[in-house]
Amino acid sequence: MSNLLTRLRKGAAATAVGALFATPLALTASGTAASAAEPHVDNPYAGATQYVNLTWSQNVEDEAQSVEATDPGLAEKMRAVKYQPTGVWMDRISAIDGNFDGPGLQHHLDQALLQKQDSTPIVLNLVIYNLPGRDCYALASNGELPATPEALERYKNEYIDVIADILAEPQYSSIRISATIEPDSLPNLTTNMHEPACVTSEPYYLEGVTYALDELSAIPNVYTYVDAAHSGWLGWENNAGHAVETFVKVAQQTKKGFASIDGFITNTANTTPLVEPFLPNVNQQIGGASVRSSSFYEWNLSFDETDWTADLHRRLVAAGFPASTGMLIDTSRNGWGGPDRPTAPSTSSDLNTFVNESRVDRRGHRGAWCNASGAGIGERPQTTPSGFPASHLDAFVWIKPPGESDGSASEIPNDEGKGFDRMCDPTFHSPKLDGQLTGAKPGAPVSGKWFSAQFQELVANAYPVITSADALPFPGGEGPGETPDPDPTDEPDPDPTDEPDPDPTDEPDPDPTDTPDPGDAVCSAAYRTTGDWGAGFQGEIVVTAHEPITSWTLNFDLGGATTTNLWGGQLLGSGPYTVSNESWNGYLSADGTTTIGFIGNGAAPSSVAVSCD
Repeated sequence: MSNLLTRLRKGAAATAVGALFATPLALTASGTAASAAEPHVDNPYAGATQYVNLTWSQNVEDEAQSVEATDPGLAEKMRAVKYQPTGVWMDRISAIDGNFDGPGLQHHLDQALLQKQDSTPIVLNLVIYNLPGRDCYALASNGELPATPEALERYKNEYIDVIADILAEPQYSSIRISATIEPDSLPNLTTNMHEPACVTSEPYYLEGVTYALDELSAIPNVYTYVDAAHSGWLGWENNAGHAVETFVKVAQQTKKGFASIDGFITNTANTTPLVEPFLPNVNQQIGGASVRSSSFYEWNLSFDETDWTADLHRRLVAAGFPASTGMLIDTSRNGWGGPDRPTAPSTSSDLNTFVNESRVDRRGHRGAWCNASGAGIGERPQTTPSGFPASHLDAFVWIKPPGESDGSASEIPNDEGKGFDRMCDPTFHSPKLDGQLTGAKPGAPVSGKWFSAQFQELVANAYPVITSADALPFPGGEGPGETPDPDPTDEPDPDPTDEPDPDPTDEPDPDPTDTPDPGDAVCSAAYRTTGDWGAGFQGEIVVTAHEPITSWTLNFDLGGATTTNLWGGQLLGSGPYTVSNESWNGYLSADGTTTIGFIGNGAAPSSVAVSCD
């Protein structure tokens, strides 16, 4: 599909290709949801819901189940946030169609149509992240494309063009796509040009980002937000000035000029606090010295992300960007709650002691970026947050899905081009951090992979503290915002007089389709109901391979219930149902598993006959 789409640009031909390769479920969803593109608005988040990536939600549910027996309170908090919207990362070419890490772009778009509530707009947060020579100053997030002319052509033709073709398909015109453009790329050109790899990457960053903006901004329902690092990276006056010069240069290279950029996003995948409540004044004097001269802030004028977004917006407008330029802040991991969070300003008269005891940012150094120990989930995603008018905020967003690693704590071979960065090694005293330990959590997998210990800590240390009020309903329809145990008053114990002990001679072996005996089968499957609200239910089927397989097919019958909303597989027919694997989860190693989920309409069946081949 990708190769064919690459040869076809936007228009009728690309539409035909999208229709040809869409699954029956996707056709059902998009056939009713397609509509004319709405006008491009100032703030795409205003009045809109946000897309929930159910693959991430399943990771959260799995984590909740793993801790439920030992820490039910923590499991409850996890379930309270499992339907929060998170970013969808296109971190390599194979992510477009889907790979072992998750489903592809069209799957997410089709699911967004299913989640869309009538005429209410929906925003899908999409991350464009595959530049040649990606992350020239960090090894953990290097990418598949080297900094070469040939790789730049691949970036344009096999990556950006294909994404743009899919986004331009008319059935997706009612989805507002908020595209975060190439995290860390342009900021590296501001501060890291002493690094030979960044010197080599510079022309590919400039041309690649320009090309991405040209192609994506041409689609009316796509909104582009260029990454602008964070206050602990670009907040110094010289860095801020040079960064804005780079942003202006790129904007002026595009076909639409400043209009090709809707806004900027800060703190992507970082942990810099939203505010430092006990350090409100950078010119505050302690022991005759300014707070900003402390060893932690090093004369930086921006202590937090609201400081940085306000300063950046002022500079951008002064340089020619329109006043309507909006700002996003990634608050997925910058809460810094937990027992170590200060509750009041320090009373010390020593400058550094005062700052260290007052700041909520508990890192040893602001340059520590990898899997920061002690961090917590921050503010929940919200539109036009109040209280920071100078920041011109369009939204708080969770672009980095909480629980996904920044990089491996030790060297782990992989086929994604991701290296081992000592900043992710908790035993390393980094020269970049003035010789301090990195503060990274131990045991981390490569970037983008699920990191159980980190997610547990992020939830436990969340600030604001996670409560049941954070629970959101299942996206796109009725259903529980969490998967609570049913109310026992609605599920009475059966009358024992009606449930006599069966004669063991009359008790046959259980139906093998309910509890399959793998025998000689290459795979087996087991069903369970994960939520039940009377008129509907949520179910999942776990597929287990008994030998390495490259594809699988499920057959099951829901009795009188039906489903049209399924994820993790391609739904065929209208009952009894057949489901085949997606491109990203067809391969399973021996004893490997994958899970499909669905929303059922009607009463939940007590058991489901399911087979796998």
